[in-house]
Amino acid sequence: MARDGTDGLPFMKMHGLGNDFVVIDGRGGARVDADLARAMGDRHRGVGFDQLALIEAGSDVDLRLTFWNADGSTAGACGNATRCIAAWEMARRGADSLTLRTERGVLQATGGDAVSVNMGAPLLDWRDVPLAEEVDTLHLPIPGDPVATGMGNPHCTFFVEDAEAVDLPAFGAAHEHHPLFPERTNVQVAHLLGPDHLRMRVWERGAGVTLASGSSSCAVAVAAARRGLTGRRVRIDLDGGGLEIDWRDDGVWMTGPTAYVFDGVWHG
Repeated sequence: MARDGTDGLPFMKMHGLGNDFVVIDGRGGARVDADLARAMGDRHRGVGFDQLALIEAGSDVDLRLTFWNADGSTAGACGNATRCIAAWEMARRGADSLTLRTERGVLQATGGDAVSVNMGAPLLDWRDVPLAEEVDTLHLPIPGDPVATGMGNPHCTFFVEDAEAVDLPAFGAAHEHHPLFPERTNVQVAHLLGPDHLRMRVWERGAGVTLASGSSSCAVAVAAARRGLTGRRVRIDLDGGGLEIDWRDDGVWMTGPTAYVFDGVWHG
C-alpha cells in the first residue's frame, strides 16, 4: 500500500544533466517521509535518484517543493530538480514563468529553449552557510583553502589543478562531515578551463557523487567570482553536461536543459 492510501503511488522520473530525480505530485494528497525516500532511492531495490521532490500547492506561489536525499535526509535546495519541475509545470499550464517556494525561499523560473531558475542571493556570512564557528568563508581553515557558500544548503568548493585527477568518492566522503559544517556539506572540486569557463565535479551530502548539481554549480560560480578567477557569468562543465550560471543583483540564475524520462507507480 502506498503512502497516499491507494494501491500505488504515481511518480515521475526526471533529470538535469544526469542529476536524476523522482518527482511526486502531492497536490492529490500523496505524502513523503524519510522511509519512503530511502526505499525509493535505493538504486538496486527501488527506483534510484539523487534527490526526491514533492510538489504541493502554494497559497502565495504556483508550487511548493520539498526535497529529500537518497539517504532519507532533507535538502534545502535542488536547482536541477527545480528546473525540471518548472519545465514540466510550465508546459502543463502553457506558461512561460512560475514562482516556486522551497526552503531556500521563493524562486522565479522562466522557460524557453532552456529553463532558468533564480536560486536566490548566495549566503556568504559564516552563520548563514552555516559554519560551526566564525571564519573567513573565502578562505576556510581546511587544507586545500576551500570556499564556503550557502545556497539554501552548505557548499565547500576546492579549486584544484585538475578536477579529473581527484579521487572524488574518497575526497567527498572525507569532507562531507567536516566539523566546520554542522549540517554536513556538499563538496566540489573545480578548475579553470578558460575565461569564465570552469570544470567542476561534485559530491552531494546524502547522495554521494552525482553527474551534476545545480546548487553546487551556483556555489562554484560564486566562489570563483569572489576569488577573482572569473566574472559573475560563467559556463560550468559537469560530468553530465554544461550549465550557464549568472550571478546577478537579484540572485544567482542557472540555465540548462531538462529531461522528463518516464512515469511510474510505486508499490513498495
